[in-house]
Amino acid sequence: MAHPLMHTYGRLPVSFSQGHGAWLKDTDGQSYLDALSGIAVCGLGHAHPSVTAALQEQAARLLHTSNLYGVPLQEELAGALCPRTGTDAAFFCNSGAEANEAAIKLARLHGHRRGVTTPRILVMDNAFHGRTLAALAATGNAKAQEGFGPLPEGFERIPFDDLAAVDRAAADYDDIVAVLVEPIQGEGGIRVPASGYLAGLRERCDRNGWLLMLDEVQSGVGRTGRWLASQHEGVSGDVVTLAKGLANGVPIGACLARGEAAEILGPGSHGSTFGGNQLAACAALAVLNTLDEEDLIQRAEHLGKRIQTGLRERLADEPGVLDIRGRGLMLGIELDRPCSDVVTRALDEHLLINVTAQSVVRLLPPLILTDDEAEQMTDQVAGLIRGFLRDAR
Repeated sequence: MAHPLMHTYGRLPVSFSQGHGAWLKDTDGQSYLDALSGIAVCGLGHAHPSVTAALQEQAARLLHTSNLYGVPLQEELAGALCPRTGTDAAFFCNSGAEANEAAIKLARLHGHRRGVTTPRILVMDNAFHGRTLAALAATGNAKAQEGFGPLPEGFERIPFDDLAAVDRAAADYDDIVAVLVEPIQGEGGIRVPASGYLAGLRERCDRNGWLLMLDEVQSGVGRTGRWLASQHEGVSGDVVTLAKGLANGVPIGACLARGEAAEILGPGSHGSTFGGNQLAACAALAVLNTLDEEDLIQRAEHLGKRIQTGLRERLADEPGVLDIRGRGLMLGIELDRPCSDVVTRALDEHLLINVTAQSVVRLLPPLILTDDEAEQMTDQVAGLIRGFLRDAR
């Protein structure tokens, strides 16, 4: 009999049965330090008591009605997110891809209302915005797009962190209506743009009447040491998308907008059956309250600097390490060769990490990581990279 699951994932040979804090326990009872947190999802770690209590209470009361009716918890969540992100209104869905789909539709309506019949969105090389068709078309990864054509049109791809490329596109096309960009590219290899890049995008969007749309699906919700990664540069987006860390594992996405952009989507123009239902909204509110009560965003910044310093000290004499970069607890170590083997070596040592862009070891640990756990993770990662590079010589 064929496997009952479609083979859409290259799964590692481990399954987990429970978790607590930064640790997961597999089905054989072995413990693993989770330095990936479900790819930036479980920022509060596993089984955080505040999220567990909120979910238990809400599950006993009401899970779902419909967006046909008022959802007070959803309104409360929007009221909590907007001031944190400098926006005015929220649309809730189930994932980052759906949040970006909403942003793309919003940008196209913005264009049509301005009389642009074929609105074009500037997107970046090596970007990742999701696997639904429009989000995939916006994604700058040819391998992810391979075999799925024809993809939706209306995207103009330019190099990331290159304001001159934005100016050339502005000169070449009069139908640009928006820029969609990750403030830090996650799947693209934890790439942090030069200081002034986001401000430069903001200025050009203002000058040309474009929307600046910030994909903070991976970098948002405090992971980088600010609520949004773009806040490190003091830049506000007209549209901001969130998802991964928003509800600590309960599926939710958000497309937030400000000013005129907040008024573009109306009844019938977009929707979601499950988006922002009572269960997801109560989990997200518990996450927001816990981030504040435990001062975890400031801790992410502190821990990130400490881990980066520790990795640089331990790997200073390794010529195969090209760069150690990131912000807060969104960290990458770029090697001079493909390094997917590091993931399986880490698994053998009961450490969960990830490799992205083929040669970048990616660390996305939970924000509740203790000092001792951060030290253990730094030691293990440095040792794994040393061993991998030594064996590859």
